[in-house]
Amino acid sequence: MGGFWPVEDVLAYLGGAWRVERSVRDLASGAEGRFTGMTVFDPLEGSGLLHRESGTFVWQGVARPAERTLRFLPGDGPGRALVRFADGRPFHDLDLTSGHWVTDHPCSADLYRGEFTVRDEHHWRSLWRVRGPAKDLVLTTDYTRQATAG
Repeated sequence: MGGFWPVEDVLAYLGGAWRVERSVRDLASGAEGRFTGMTVFDPLEGSGLLHRESGTFVWQGVARPAERTLRFLPGDGPGRALVRFADGRPFHDLDLTSGHWVTDHPCSADLYRGEFTVRDEHHWRSLWRVRGPAKDLVLTTDYTRQATAG
């Protein structure tokens, strides 16, 4: 896959619109799904970014609209951010200064382990491995920057 692409300012890097393609694999059942859509990172009042994702999720042949909202807040340096759910609850930290980051999010009895990889100025990936009594999943999301209209 090649090396990582270091990010000096994570909020500046993420700002704007990204095409999203996500595969979801349930390792217990063998079921697979796919999400396609867009993620837009808009400035929050004050500081940070509002992450709004919307698209279509196809699971076992059934397509449904899907969306989520997160908040990316400034961390303790420009390459770092604190990611929160829409309601303000903590989700995970993010540090892309090396172009690669691994983080955990405990959710009830399940553990989400996220790995973030920046490939270049227009491509990054998140891979979440979810393990626990309720889930055994792999979610792989590829982000491609969309050209700005001008």
